[in-house]
Amino acid sequence: MISNKMVNAINEQINRELYSEYLYISMQAWFADQNLDGMANWMDAQGKEERFHAMKFFNYLVERGGRVKLKAIAEPTHEFDNPLKAFQMALEHEKFISKSINELMDLAIKDNDHATRSFLQWYIDEQVEEEASVDKIVNMLKMVGDNVHGIMMIDRDLAQRVYIPVNEAQN
Repeated sequence: MISNKMVNAINEQINRELYSEYLYISMQAWFADQNLDGMANWMDAQGKEERFHAMKFFNYLVERGGRVKLKAIAEPTHEFDNPLKAFQMALEHEKFISKSINELMDLAIKDNDHATRSFLQWYIDEQVEEEASVDKIVNMLKMVGDNVHGIMMIDRDLAQRVYIPVNEAQN
């Protein structure tokens, strides 16, 4: 049986994951407005991935007999100054999400909730990948600075990202 405290914490995490989607599509809109379609594409894929994460928590809570209670999603930032600042914000956000998932794992350990511990391990591993991929982009953007040609090369590379929905059975 899943504790009420864990149900509440997972509901909070669902909200954080949906906010993540909202933040990334706000970034997508900003990049599109800047004619950086590759970066907009990257943010689109990231937003879709965040929705998948939210729904994975949603479905887990339903499977465990917990009640999903959706809350209002906060309004995301709309202005990002430049690509580097946007990706730095994305990296800080991913670190926040990692901390939040680690806190869920701490609660699962405290509750002796082995099922939730097993479930959360996927997210812990995923967050390592999430932070690393954004950190790599931040470092590339730092290297090129304000060099328009460098920014355009990175934009072109980020246009290659494709969101491929993960088969739940694989997880």
